[in-house]
Amino acid sequence: MPAEHRLSRRVQFAETDLAGIVHFSQFFLYMEEAEHALWRQAGLSIAVPDDPIRFLRVAASCDYRAPLFFEEIFEVHIRIDAMGSRTIRYACAITRGETRIASGSMTVACVDIKASTPPKSIDIPVAIAVALA
Repeated sequence: MPAEHRLSRRVQFAETDLAGIVHFSQFFLYMEEAEHALWRQAGLSIAVPDDPIRFLRVAASCDYRAPLFFEEIFEVHIRIDAMGSRTIRYACAITRGETRIASGSMTVACVDIKASTPPKSIDIPVAIAVALA
């Protein structure tokens, strides 16, 4: 079962600062891109059109260890660290070869965006939980 995924990609120029180093905020986008790839691997989409179920970020962290530069190829390894009835916590590692660039985590909560304002968490649908288990 696809409880983890490895995404390989190249640093794009727009992701860097004037020194050619990846901007710190970009690492959260890398983790999210890997999350979406994990869902696709499981035959799912993180946001199905006309479906009010969404997974909102409720926590995110990233510890930086080494810089990434324009044109470098790196890997984002994401895995489901914990799944509760309403939340999923991911652990991520970003590496360039054997070098650990960063490690981070994200916690998402399942919500029905049409049921209440502001959205309140709901149980993760069984089909999603099973596909990601």
